[in-house]
Amino acid sequence: MQENILMGVEEVRNLLNISRSAAYKIIRNLNEELEKKGYITIKGRISREYFKEKFYGMETK
Repeated sequence: MQENILMGVEEVRNLLNISRSAAYKIIRNLNEELEKKGYITIKGRISREYFKEKFYGMETK
């Protein structure tokens, strides 16, 4: 099964073991960073690759 390229609030919430509002805040902050770089974002969703890069220091392809 192929993973979606975007993560939703519930996935972020469960992965980090945080509240729903905290997950929304993280997604909002990451999306603001992406928008400043010129990327199109979707409210309540975050790029899986960008999330991994920011939280785990993983390089994206």
